[in-house]
Amino acid sequence: MFKIGILALQGAFAEHGKMIASLGHLPAEVRLPSDLNDIDGLILPGGESTSMSKLLDAFELRAPIKRALESGLPCLGTCAGMILLSKEVEDSSILPLGIMDITVRRNAYGRQLSSFVTEGVILAFGSAKIPMVFIRAPIVTDISESVEPLYLISNQLVAVRQKNIMALSFHPELTDSPTIHSAFIHMIAAYKAKN
Repeated sequence: MFKIGILALQGAFAEHGKMIASLGHLPAEVRLPSDLNDIDGLILPGGESTSMSKLLDAFELRAPIKRALESGLPCLGTCAGMILLSKEVEDSSILPLGIMDITVRRNAYGRQLSSFVTEGVILAFGSAKIPMVFIRAPIVTDISESVEPLYLISNQLVAVRQKNIMALSFHPELTDSPTIHSAFIHMIAAYKAKN
């Protein structure tokens, strides 16, 4: 059983916790730097990226999270989590963590009313279709050679992986499909086997 930290300052952290628990692992809410101790992986959930960025600083979490991810801790970022992980955010005053070599565009699909659900096959995670919930979602507009593109919708990049970190524009925690969280747990298992 893995202990998987979930940033719980704002956003859809409870839904991620339920998915992790349903897969037989222990979700642990992260609100303080000490909550990062003894976790096997970290999820940065969807939510409001501006608020989340400010709260990282208010709770003195920015530097310890960055250190943990740079040292190899596996991480899954969804929607706002993708924005926080990026090196650069287009047309925004948000200060991201700068962990992934990606540039993102916030709210690329428009306002809340433009939210949508689709499904697709991410071959890196198997051949089954998975549901994808997009809510004021970002897209990746630029990547370095070290970033693996995982999925595109209408030629727009919405899922990427770089070393120990996976980032998605959509919300897997708002569906009944465990595919993404299972893939993240496999990433954690591979990391733990090497370290």
